[in-house]
Amino acid sequence: MKLTKTLMATTALTVAAGMVSADGHMASEMTIVSWGGAYSASQKGAYHDPYAEANGVTIINDDSSAEAVAKLRAMNEAGNVTWDVVDVVAADAIRLCDEGLAMEIDADTQLADAPDGTKASEDFGDLLVSDCFIPQIVYSTTFGYRTDLVGDTAPTSVCAVFDTEAYPGKRSLEKRPINNMEWALICDGVANEDVYDVLATEEGQQQALDKLATIKDDVIWWSAGADTPQLLADGEVVMGSTYNGRLFAAIEEQKQPIGMLWDAQVFDLDGWIIPTGLSPERQARALDYIMFATDTQRLADQAQYISYGPARKSSAPLVGKHKTLGIDMAPHMPTDPENAKNTFLYNYEFWADYRDDIDAKFQAWLAK
Repeated sequence: MKLTKTLMATTALTVAAGMVSADGHMASEMTIVSWGGAYSASQKGAYHDPYAEANGVTIINDDSSAEAVAKLRAMNEAGNVTWDVVDVVAADAIRLCDEGLAMEIDADTQLADAPDGTKASEDFGDLLVSDCFIPQIVYSTTFGYRTDLVGDTAPTSVCAVFDTEAYPGKRSLEKRPINNMEWALICDGVANEDVYDVLATEEGQQQALDKLATIKDDVIWWSAGADTPQLLADGEVVMGSTYNGRLFAAIEEQKQPIGMLWDAQVFDLDGWIIPTGLSPERQARALDYIMFATDTQRLADQAQYISYGPARKSSAPLVGKHKTLGIDMAPHMPTDPENAKNTFLYNYEFWADYRDDIDAKFQAWLAK
């Protein structure tokens, strides 16, 4: 993996305990950015608290991951990067890496080996989709629905979201084009394997927006992953999209009358980047945290709190029961064979290339 000059210099400072700055010091405080809600809680239990306790570090949590790209661009332009480690989806990591806003990572020297000595690059495998991205979990964006508001026939197809006659009531969709555009084309007759070819065209983009327009008046748009579970719990929507782990928390932990719709769930990756522009002490702390938080045991530990699959192959056999509920977590993972019968594979490179342009069109369409 090609390293930048900055990374080469930093790599030379590697020691067994992690990374240290040139004078041997690491920052005593760090800001970690994530998504909030049940997801941040799972990170706190699996990573933040054990790391802070072992190292005497103060960790400040920031729930701004949905705005990570725009905010890191602004921080970089201002020359004042205040975040140390940032949780982002893979497509955003690719963009940040391409723009020089995230530092490159050499997986085999800056991430922990598996317990059997397997190097991190092999353990993570194809999930290392960017030189700057450290995968953490495999998750999916899918739909939940109120079991008491859908009548006698629960939805089994993602296209139920567009069927306001069979399932009247409000829906919640994320306030961005990703996933919504794909589902719109699928439910307008485009085959799964053709979706991104169609979406790469002006006509395909308009086709997706026209399909979404058929339910626009029935949609409550969300920005935070915790929004849809709350809207479902309050009965404000009959169905809505969100991350499968958020729905797991609402169904299994909070015992809400919510069902899970796995059809056309969109597989995606989430993980860490370290911003460029950090002082040596802050960069050293960030790298030390990453070494800890992405080892085999820690990634397996997160699955005790939330139903996301760990990104390391060596972590999968260690996934056991929920930390407090005592239930087996494997059947609640998006990768479980029963849940993965009809998945849609997210195209990272497409969205890295087209995101800004389609975002602008989508926001303009929303404002009409």
